[in-house]
Amino acid sequence: SAEAQAYYDRRSDFIHMPDIATFHSAGSYYATLAHEACHWSGHASRLDRFSRFTDRKAYAFEELIAEIGNCMLCSQLGLTPDFGQSAAYVEGWLRALQDDKRMIFKAATEAQKAADYLLGCAAQTRPQTQTDAA
Repeated sequence: SAEAQAYYDRRSDFIHMPDIATFHSAGSYYATLAHEACHWSGHASRLDRFSRFTDRKAYAFEELIAEIGNCMLCSQLGLTPDFGQSAAYVEGWLRALQDDKRMIFKAATEAQKAADYLLGCAAQTRPQTQTDAA
């Protein structure tokens, strides 16, 4: 069911995450959330990625962006990426990469923008501590 799946809904601009108990570890939950947050960053009110990439390979490209961004975020946060869902996308990535040899570089650039955006959001919402206030 959709309730058991993690996903980003573009229409309602909403990330749905199943209960943390359904994941094999808390790290896996947060790694999956990082992947979905990379999708979330593409909304028109944020990085506006979806309107810029609309061709027939855009779905595979967006998944590649989210997966690379997930790895970047996990590296920054000390998490191990969870590649459990990646296998479903590999065939699409390979087809798209065969057609566009520069696609991996384009995806990595967009993934870095997504990771930077998300880390910037986290820094802005970080609670102030007494050390910060001094």
